[in-house]
Amino acid sequence: MNTKQPATAKSQLAGTDTLDRGNTNAKLESLEPFRSDATEQALRTNQGVKIADNQNTLRAGARGPSLLEDFIMREKITHFDHERIPERIVHARGTGAHGYFQSYEAHSALTKAGFLQDPSKKTPVFVRFSTVQGPRGSGDTVRDVRGFAVKFFTDEGNFDLVGNNMPVFFIQDAVKFPDFVHAVKPEPHNEIPTGGSAHDTFWDFVSLVPESAHMVIWAMSDRAIPKSLRSMQGFGVHTFRMINAEGRSSFVKFHWRPKVGTCSLVWDEAQKLAGKDTDYHRRDLWEAIEMGDYPEWEFGVQVVAEEDEHKFDFDLLDPTKIIPEELVPITPLGKMVLNRNPDNFFAEVEQVAFCPGHIVPGIDFSNDPLLQGRLFSYTDTQISRLGGPNFHELPINRAITPVHNGQRDAMHRTTIDKGRTSYEPNSIDGGWPKETPPGPQDGGFESYPERIDAYKIRQRSDSFGDHFSQARLFYKSMSAHEQEHILAAYSFELGKVEREYIRARQVNEILANIDLDLAARVAKNLGLPAPTAGTVNVPTPSLETSPALSQANLLSGDIKTRKVAVLVANGVDGAIIDALKQALEAEGAHAKVLGPTSAPVTTADGQTLAVDASMEGLPSIAFDAVFVPGGAQSIQALSTDGVALHYLLEAYKHLKAIALNGEARQLLALLKLEADAGLIPDADAGKFADFFAAIAQHRVWARESKAKGIPA
Repeated sequence: MNTKQPATAKSQLAGTDTLDRGNTNAKLESLEPFRSDATEQALRTNQGVKIADNQNTLRAGARGPSLLEDFIMREKITHFDHERIPERIVHARGTGAHGYFQSYEAHSALTKAGFLQDPSKKTPVFVRFSTVQGPRGSGDTVRDVRGFAVKFFTDEGNFDLVGNNMPVFFIQDAVKFPDFVHAVKPEPHNEIPTGGSAHDTFWDFVSLVPESAHMVIWAMSDRAIPKSLRSMQGFGVHTFRMINAEGRSSFVKFHWRPKVGTCSLVWDEAQKLAGKDTDYHRRDLWEAIEMGDYPEWEFGVQVVAEEDEHKFDFDLLDPTKIIPEELVPITPLGKMVLNRNPDNFFAEVEQVAFCPGHIVPGIDFSNDPLLQGRLFSYTDTQISRLGGPNFHELPINRAITPVHNGQRDAMHRTTIDKGRTSYEPNSIDGGWPKETPPGPQDGGFESYPERIDAYKIRQRSDSFGDHFSQARLFYKSMSAHEQEHILAAYSFELGKVEREYIRARQVNEILANIDLDLAARVAKNLGLPAPTAGTVNVPTPSLETSPALSQANLLSGDIKTRKVAVLVANGVDGAIIDALKQALEAEGAHAKVLGPTSAPVTTADGQTLAVDASMEGLPSIAFDAVFVPGGAQSIQALSTDGVALHYLLEAYKHLKAIALNGEARQLLALLKLEADAGLIPDADAGKFADFFAAIAQHRVWARESKAKGIPA
């Protein structure tokens, strides 16, 4: 691959002997990498994947119909369709970061994909996180699904794993995607609500489409209000294939597991953050990387052998279903680390283009009807959004492999192609670029030869017909506090629905088929009669519960990267602050000292103590825990400071760990609070371990019922 050089390339060629044409061309190619010579180069897609067959469309049998999943044909035709320039929606709100992926070992038995073979190699990646519903200006912490898209810049071409932080989706067939998005977007008459789903059109749609039941209950859970982008799981959603060098195919589900554990905000906290810090999630990601707290995820797959495709009580091709981890454990493949922030948000985060159809040898598609439609939709969308079919030439999207083919012209073309031909086969340019036969490593892409013998019909498989058993499994797998949050979310969202018949339909025809007690309690909160029975016979799944679904079981067990607010005023005990900072640093956590203002304070021994911000500038919702050091004068000042008192009450209401040192214990009586597992009233240096253990639990869930009455 040519090395990028400064923009002064032409000036560096000044004075070159015009007769020395060969040397001039060599210099020009090294200085201007956008000039492309296909001589002795492999024929590749725009993502850098070598092409094994450029003569035939992928079809269902030699005389069968062409298949929509033929990404090579679609890219080629799509580019051709847009070569002439005429006279120039979801996941709009996002942020991203650079990093690398590193395989744990060679996974040759599973796949021939090159980036999963060498444990010493670091494959560059770019990741974009996003909300689904809202526009660019909406809040980071609204209740919504989060996009989790990873672009792997592999030596065999780009691989885009375009998923979400939830493992299922609202619909089973891509033909319904426009309907779903139209329904969840703001109401057309008043463009309200922005970035939320609590309105009539969304609930009208999902109450009429039972296949959405599983995804909706995920969206009503804490998964929809993640604590940070760093603490989200990621999922490929669909079933894919992996193929090894011998041509053996396995079905796989892709998973990302965050190193810091999986956890969420509480609802009141999420709402306040949406108002006080619209950019909370993107700020947290940016600051973590800048501080060296590089976010890390483990990448794994659930593997199902071809012969086991039909052994489950659900269909692997149904995107509204999971494979419970208790049935098929996750096989770890490697890790991803994000270690560099973008240099320019627009050029990188806004212009990055992800398409599920960007795959490499060793990875292929299943017949999931939602995935099949996405293979077309994403490329088509990028053409409109980025102004033409050359979006692959934008720096953030460029493959690190060379790209040579007969695709030419169109808007925003930056490559200057050399040679006389733009077709294949040719004899004028020596036949270059040429096809690469399939091979075990670095061969041309070869689609898995799946046998298909069927009629062409518009019909959904009967195996897609169960819409409630996994929604029930999810609800039954939640801890008590997670179930209460789901109840509160349904009650809040449906309480915003104007039409009572839509509320009633959701309760009676959807929730009653998931859990009658949940339906009855939501009905009570909405002033509706409680249903007495479901409307369908829900099959009994092979598992009653799946502990892997509950975030209560997905914590990291440590406090790395957690943030502690230290509240101070003049006369504070500086020694205990120093001890706390050292102890937190040893655990990989951070403290920020907050005063009544941003001005420094004076410690009890007369030293000047710099503060990081004021309590109003960094409210409790920005932290994981609160520590109040002793010092008689400091506590006297905080006792009469309404902002400081509210700070503690709000942290208590949001179930966070609170530690009081020395004279700070007096604040308990003043605020009428009682010590509990997460409120430690005598936190000297010897009790830091108890404080840290409470932080590691993320929240003090036993406090929740008591904290509801706290006016914060």
